[in-house]
Amino acid sequence: MRLLRRFFILNSAFLLLAVLHAEDGYRLWLRYDPIADEQLRAAYAAAITEIVVPEKAPPVVASARDELVTGLRGLLGRDIPVVTKASRDGALVLGTPDDPVLYAAISETDQRAAGMEGYLLRRIADGRGGHRTLLVANRPVGLLHGAFALLRHLQLQRPLADLNLLSAPRIERRLLNHWDNLDRTVERGYAGFSLWEWFYLPEIRSPRYRDYARALASVGLNGTVLTNVNANAQILTRPYLDKVAALAAEFRPWGIRVYLTARFSAPIEIGGLKTADPLDPAVATWWRDKIDEIYQVIPDFGGFVVKANSEGQPGPQDYGRTHADGANLLADALAPHNGLLVWRAFVYSAANQDDRVKQAVTEFAPLDGQFRDNAVIQIKNGPLDFFPREPFSPLFGHMPRTRLALELQITQEYLGHSIQLAYLAPLWKEALDADTFANGPGTTIARIVDGSVKLQHPTVIAGVANTGTDRNWTGHLLAQSNWYAFGRLAWDHTLTSEQIADEWTRLTFGSDTQVVATISRLLLGSRETIVNFSMPLGLHHIMAEGHHYGPGPWVADRPRADWTAVYYHRADATGIGVDRTARGTNALGQYAPEWQQRWGDPQTCPDELLLWFHRLPWDFRMKSGRPLWDELCLRYQQGVDEVRTMQRAWDSLRGRIDDERFTHVQQRLAREEKDARDWRDACLLYFQQFSQRPLPAGVEAPAHPLEHYRSIKLKNVPGHY
Repeated sequence: MRLLRRFFILNSAFLLLAVLHAEDGYRLWLRYDPIADEQLRAAYAAAITEIVVPEKAPPVVASARDELVTGLRGLLGRDIPVVTKASRDGALVLGTPDDPVLYAAISETDQRAAGMEGYLLRRIADGRGGHRTLLVANRPVGLLHGAFALLRHLQLQRPLADLNLLSAPRIERRLLNHWDNLDRTVERGYAGFSLWEWFYLPEIRSPRYRDYARALASVGLNGTVLTNVNANAQILTRPYLDKVAALAAEFRPWGIRVYLTARFSAPIEIGGLKTADPLDPAVATWWRDKIDEIYQVIPDFGGFVVKANSEGQPGPQDYGRTHADGANLLADALAPHNGLLVWRAFVYSAANQDDRVKQAVTEFAPLDGQFRDNAVIQIKNGPLDFFPREPFSPLFGHMPRTRLALELQITQEYLGHSIQLAYLAPLWKEALDADTFANGPGTTIARIVDGSVKLQHPTVIAGVANTGTDRNWTGHLLAQSNWYAFGRLAWDHTLTSEQIADEWTRLTFGSDTQVVATISRLLLGSRETIVNFSMPLGLHHIMAEGHHYGPGPWVADRPRADWTAVYYHRADATGIGVDRTARGTNALGQYAPEWQQRWGDPQTCPDELLLWFHRLPWDFRMKSGRPLWDELCLRYQQGVDEVRTMQRAWDSLRGRIDDERFTHVQQRLAREEKDARDWRDACLLYFQQFSQRPLPAGVEAPAHPLEHYRSIKLKNVPGHY
């Protein structure tokens, strides 16, 4: 009996140890495992012998200190002491302008370049034959950003000898937008439930809140919008504001401010008024009083994000007013507190029969210059809705006197949810680097958003979060790369997709050359693969209705034409695609002449946007020399083939990474291969009804007839509520 008990105890301990060491992805890219190269580890340990932090450090500096202690202990395998005054060679010294001696070591030019949130990391001689490392910032939060940058430098095994890093964010407000509901469901959320445990707050606070804030700070984000843009007015009531204040307290030591979404009809729903008319004095008074109350509870509250008069949400147009009237109502109430009002430009109306992709320009361009200085118009990267590929939104070229923000989607609403692999940095770079020509060549969206074109502040970028209660945070383990990439691009949009992919892979999986090369290659090609097997050649909005998972080119007979697929592909016996030139809807006319010239001719329009801007016959001769039908079929097949190549590449890593993460990704790639075949077969069978042409050589025959795919009705799809 005693032997049996001992066996049970030992076996339980072994299982517990295995669980504790399982690679479940929770640590994200903040994996401070010991550096395997003993020589390098020793060199780092000799270069950083103590951490010098001022006495009575504010909370955000304390966070920087604690992160350095934790990170260095893990990376170097030893504790690095924290002191208040440098006492040995190899000191890492943290300082702000409060330390005039330290600040004298850097130039005024460097101080100005660091800005309000940036940092300088520099290795210098200490005057006694030794060296020390300076981490200097103008504000305490810069020390936090610098601490994460130094740890990242060490994780990437870069040299310290000539360390000289000066970095500052190019965009001021770098926000993660959560489409989280108060019942903890998440609209377009594919990684479990909402992180915010509203029922338990404010008294009970999950330790995960701190880890979430650490993750945001580690990539340079500085704000989080807690609630869905399809807003619930209850979040503005006092009980919920107390809960929000508890979250704000958890995030504040990490330099993260909280924002909320405001429901435009809140004065009626929770305020007892009979109207929400933005020009009604009683409505203005209600909002002023409510916002004063918010700042009493949350003194550093960031502001509001508003979705109005879009997809059934209430707004100023309900009262015959404009978007500017509605935005200015809230901006005026926020202004005394230096609060920000973000007004989304994602609008389209059932009453407007014009091409849906034109409606943002139609509604907002005439209002240019009418918005308050603390109001920012937030524009999606494309004119439709976060699709795998769209041209950039033309609205960026139409509002020179208005502050504009870029909204990106990190969660994969139209890119396979948390099943399919889609590294989105290349998609975002397409938008950021797009030239609007609004102020001559070089007027890119990045330069508009970061204020360098118009010198307008505040500057804002936002990403719709892909986080949830799944242990690995993002559902698909490799989708963590998108959270990371958004933060890095929000801080510095000049980084390349390749740089970020390499960084994230090394931070998350280590420095094995084959692992880094293979995963980076998988990431960089993954988005284009989804484009190929789902919506190639400029096709768009042909997914299944409602949940948006899988194909649905046949979707029709919805309450609104612009909620159908047939509205967007218009396939029939004569051809396929939407004519958005001057001969058709003239959506192309909203772009600069340079783009009109390039995109307006099918011969010069890139294949990637061909069917977005042109309606063409099935036998149209493509740049490849093939007819359009054959090209379309081969693109779908190419997507399937690329997923299979991804599977083989991932399988080559067996034994080079841990079994838990290997199996997790392997299973999802297997599902993605099935999904790719379903997309290919369903779409080609559907379009073949109109083309009446055979599948070209090299395209696999469909596994089932068209009715099989049309009959698929998925239930309880995550993220669709």
